[in-house]
Amino acid sequence: MRIALTVALLLLAGCGTTPPRPPAVATPAPPPSPAARSSTTAAIEKTIEKPIEYPERGAGTWLVAAGQSRVAGRAGRLMRYRVAVERGIRNVDPAAFASAVDRTLADPRSWTGDGQWRLRRVGPGSAYDFTVYLATPATRDKLCATGYDRYTSCRNGASVVINVARWVHGVPHYGAELELYRQYVVNHEVGHRLGNGHEKCPERGRPAPVMQQQTLGLHGCVANAWPLVDGERYRGPSGAYDDPLPKR
Repeated sequence: MRIALTVALLLLAGCGTTPPRPPAVATPAPPPSPAARSSTTAAIEKTIEKPIEYPERGAGTWLVAAGQSRVAGRAGRLMRYRVAVERGIRNVDPAAFASAVDRTLADPRSWTGDGQWRLRRVGPGSAYDFTVYLATPATRDKLCATGYDRYTSCRNGASVVINVARWVHGVPHYGAELELYRQYVVNHEVGHRLGNGHEKCPERGRPAPVMQQQTLGLHGCVANAWPLVDGERYRGPSGAYDDPLPKR
């Protein structure tokens, strides 16, 4: 009897406990307002680069990138340069093109990496030693004064001319991403302005010297955008190749 009474009291005590609460259900966030959606869409669209478009012949007038860069290089002769984009080339901002040129020339593998040169971009109205142009193919021929070409880039006096067709498309045989080709073509043509001549592939399978005409062929070498390799100036035998110009 005493045992049964104890069991009954325990059962009654259990019945008085608070039952467990059901798990909380998260309340869904309200949808963004139309204003917030349009702001988000605009931010996303800004991050999507539209493809660069260009005519065969541009206006022959220029938009010079404003502002200036920091001095790249720790020692050596200072050379100042401007960056200009031809009017008629669409979806490329002069500031964006200037930034790409600045990053290439400030890289420790570039001409400013071994203490021989310092480079600084300047804006309109400042004294300068050369200009890096992004030009349409026909304007390239006019600036380079080499006759009909419209394929390669060049350096002519104080004009470093980047053919927009190569900037957009690169070259089909290059075997590397477009960014590397762009770095190569800037370093190659600026290298001419700094007094360097053409060089040849030193040996099959090795990096191509930056002063090799890589746009016209690698000749067994591997694409390379930089004057310095492993911290040292990298060279090949002096001379140019007699390649016919490739088709478009």
